[in-house]
Amino acid sequence: MAAYLCPPAVINGEHAVETSQVVAQVRDQHPDAAWAPRIDRIAASTGIERRGWMLPLEAAVAPGVGGALRGVGTEAARGALARDGFGQQDVDRAIAALEAISAPQTVQERTAPAWEAVRSYGERAARGALQSAGLDASDVDCLITSHSTTPALPGLDVALANELPLRDDVMLLPATQWACIAGTRSLALAADLVAADPDRVVLVVISEALSTTYQPADDTLESLIVRLLFADTAVAAVVTGRPRRESVLRLDAAWHHTLPGTQDLHRLDTRADGTHFVMDRRGPRAVQETVTAMWEWLRVRHQDDPGSWHPDVLLAHPGGTRVLEYMEQTMPEEWPAGLLEHSRASYTTGNRGGAAVFDIMRRAYDAGQKPGDRAVLYAAAPGLTATALEGEWL
Repeated sequence: MAAYLCPPAVINGEHAVETSQVVAQVRDQHPDAAWAPRIDRIAASTGIERRGWMLPLEAAVAPGVGGALRGVGTEAARGALARDGFGQQDVDRAIAALEAISAPQTVQERTAPAWEAVRSYGERAARGALQSAGLDASDVDCLITSHSTTPALPGLDVALANELPLRDDVMLLPATQWACIAGTRSLALAADLVAADPDRVVLVVISEALSTTYQPADDTLESLIVRLLFADTAVAAVVTGRPRRESVLRLDAAWHHTLPGTQDLHRLDTRADGTHFVMDRRGPRAVQETVTAMWEWLRVRHQDDPGSWHPDVLLAHPGGTRVLEYMEQTMPEEWPAGLLEHSRASYTTGNRGGAAVFDIMRRAYDAGQKPGDRAVLYAAAPGLTATALEGEWL
């Protein structure tokens, strides 16, 4: 399967959003929520003090254009009131009162600016990855993209094909619904593509504006947690079928796993005010099942060398710190401590979704990995589905 990965480019959201800002906004809007007395403790439990967004917090909490009459229009409302016998003065007062009521942003108002940011950040990440690989856009034979929180047609693949620009014969493979698994699954797909043609150059670009799931009117505990967790990031990397001077990691094997009957545990819901990320409290336990299955895959893969094989770094995005703790508790006792150091460090600045594994990989690369160090990459996503890869630093 051998595929060779050049250093990933990571472009974090440029607008710093403090946890204290989120807490203040939520407390002000939902003072009577059942969880309000616990909000400081809930926020502290995430371990996140600051995350980067592509757009400022003010863009997420701003009211929509127009008041409560936006859906029906002023004239239709005036006509209805007049038909019910209201005098002109009363009609004017009622219309003025209704127009003064703030309405939430529409899907278009939330998504349109985020989509522009996703495209811009994705292009910057792509150019950075090509530069790190010592390649030009004209060298790319295949482009794999993912952007789950800003669905668009055409998508990021076509946008990048035009903006970079790519050759007109490049294979475009958009994967909008990969979500948190985009990092590992895109690399697994890229490895299959270069295995079929070792001379092929694959560019992977993942750009996620997870802040679009920040919904000010939602007063559920799950919505509070989402607002505290997510960060915006664009990442990119080049995968080749033959080693290059710039190659830093060789991918040797891939593993996929899907749990039946778990498709409702995590999902995106599109409502009148935009995209909501819905979580079920049973989610972490289900993710743990994929971790157990991955351990078994690695055990069988290295059953001829059970006493000495172990990864030197584990680049994992299981969706939350609870599952990271579970991974530490269930991995073989003889494995060294600190395998998840870079994964934990990434989480301290927010959950990056599909971009997370590339961010964790970049942290490991910047920290310095010795040639021959063994790596395992893992991610789980709504579905519930997981993909892991095993490889070696070069």
